[in-house]
Amino acid sequence: MGSLIHIPTWAECQAKGQLPEVLFWVGCAGSFDDRAKKITKAFAKLLQSSNVSFAVLGAEESCTGDPAKRAGNEFLFQMQALMNIEVLNGYGVGKIVTTCPHCFNTLKNEYPDLGGQYDVMHHTQFLKELMTSGRLKVEGGHFRGKKITYHDPCYLGRANGEYQAPRDLLTALEIELIEMKRCKTKGLCCGAGGAQMFKEPEKGDKDINMERTEEALDTGSEIIATGCPFCNTMMTDGVKGDQQERTVPVMDIAELIAQAADL
Repeated sequence: MGSLIHIPTWAECQAKGQLPEVLFWVGCAGSFDDRAKKITKAFAKLLQSSNVSFAVLGAEESCTGDPAKRAGNEFLFQMQALMNIEVLNGYGVGKIVTTCPHCFNTLKNEYPDLGGQYDVMHHTQFLKELMTSGRLKVEGGHFRGKKITYHDPCYLGRANGEYQAPRDLLTALEIELIEMKRCKTKGLCCGAGGAQMFKEPEKGDKDINMERTEEALDTGSEIIATGCPFCNTMMTDGVKGDQQERTVPVMDIAELIAQAADL
């Protein structure tokens, strides 16, 4: 078992008269999916090692409503969103960071219309900010010189125009970044967007995640890096489908940085 990490809730901090620097929005995947929990822990360790004052909502955090909205249930989305906004505004939350681009996109672009105005950042953006200010030291460690390819999450890249922060972090790890043919603005979806994560794909020639994973493996990379728990699941399934799960791991950028620092 890994070491336990104590992360205070916003309510606990408020009871002590403390105001955290940032709220860590964990998200459904980061809370309940066993693989994504490892990303949550890695990011939390990085925040703690950078002396960032942060808190979570804990049991008061609910789904942002992204899957409901993408599946066409606007009513359910607004119910979920308004419930979260009431909690966030009640605590006076100003800055939010999340490891999930789906949560990031929804909180940043869709909550303002419902009364939720926050400064929302994806964890790679926040980590880059910490690195630039000198609060976070990013070094290659045992990843130095390794060939790594990066898959752009749709809701981080094309939806919000963030391509550089993840790549700057990977470059700081002193790795050899090998781009896929379809990357950045032309990147291919992993197959999980639009609530597709929760259903079987329609009949076709090939599953999207297999197509994307093959593109990643064709680069000859030793590791596939992602910045999204949904992408991580789809790419991991793709690697397993290609019988290469033991040789080519799929890792979140936060995990790479944390492991390089032996956190």
